[in-house]
Amino acid sequence: QVRLVESGGGLVQAGGSLRLSCAASGLTFNAYVMGWFRQAPGKEREFVATMSGGGSITYYTDSVKGRFTISRDNAKNTVYLQMNSLKPEDTGVYYCAAGDTSRGVRAGSQVRYWGQGTQVTVSS
Repeated sequence: QVRLVESGGGLVQAGGSLRLSCAASGLTFNAYVMGWFRQAPGKEREFVATMSGGGSITYYTDSVKGRFTISRDNAKNTVYLQMNSLKPEDTGVYYCAAGDTSRGVRAGSQVRYWGQGTQVTVSS
């Protein structure tokens, strides 16, 4: 059984930082593209970042470039999202995702597995 378990969310002031973690089990972790999505209240879930299985290829949505960094530790079956210079508009539930291709994961249409989400709230 595949499980993706996020942690690290919380309440932070604007300008602060958080580090999200997603621990995976039940899958060959380094064979999957891993990604982060978020969903703000009343909005659709949106792509945030992806990283290829080997860690060499990353993509970010424009609004987080230069502030967020995705990374992974294949020995620990864990993917991370370091979030700096947080803004109130970054508030939402952050989800971990695993899929076969970067394009497919970014589109959300080819995500094989989702985590349950972790809440991030940025106060102004």
